Amino acid sequence: MVSRKSVITFGMVAIPIAMYKATQDNDIHFNQLHKEDNSRIRYKKTCAHCGKEIASGDIVKGFEYDKNKYVVVTDDEIEKIKTEKEKSIQILHFAQLNQISSVYYDKTYQAVPEAGGEKAFELLRAALMAEQKIAIGKTVMGTKDTLMAIIPREDGILISTMFYADDIRELQKPYAKTEVSDQELNMAKVLINSMDTPFDPAKYKDEYQIKLRALIETKISGREVVAAESESPGKVIDLMEALKASVEKAKKEKDPA
Repeated sequence: MVSRKSVITFGMVAIPIAMYKATQDNDIHFNQLHKEDNSRIRYKKTCAHCGKEIASGDIVKGFEYDKNKYVVVTDDEIEKIKTEKEKSIQILHFAQLNQISSVYYDKTYQAVPEAGGEKAFELLRAALMAEQKIAIGKTVMGTKDTLMAIIPREDGILISTMFYADDIRELQKPYAKTEVSDQELNMAKVLINSMDTPFDPAKYKDEYQIKLRALIETKISGREVVAAESESPGKVIDLMEALKASVEKAKKEKDPA
């Protein structure tokens, strides 16, 4: 598994770590085919000047500083201007664990201490857990300053890259709020509590991907694809009756006996 080496720094403390991607892509991916003969569609990179097809090894980065005028910048040159401080994850400050909206989180990594950093790593994790705080830091990844949240867990530390405020679209989309009665609110609370169970990620499966795999197997075997039975919910006629029915259903599913 490919990892990214870095160092978490705060105050005079430096903790060498390795960062491993915490997620993976399990989705089914389709190729684009020519409708007439089912042949793959290929995309070629060509030179706008000579029209030749270009291999990946012959492509360089260029910045257009004037009309049709480019300066070429290599990856080595980009790395050369980074200081050791910029390559490390500099902790800027600490914040409450539940203070940050999840919309700011992007990619998540598992942090693992490198040799010599185990004690400082565990000290940081334990202190953050005890205070229920996360660390906000930054580092240079690629060609930009990247914000990061260092998030403690019982069994380790997660590091999530973060969006900047101007990356986030306006969230305050107005809508017309209607009045709800105390009785309706209380019934909704009962429904929520009747469906309250500890979060266990292993319980959740991408059921539609399973159906999609079954569809592919059906097509491979030459059988006809059968339309799924409709499971669309009915229109809500009486909100209280719908809430009561939902509560009863949730109770039965939680405790069949």
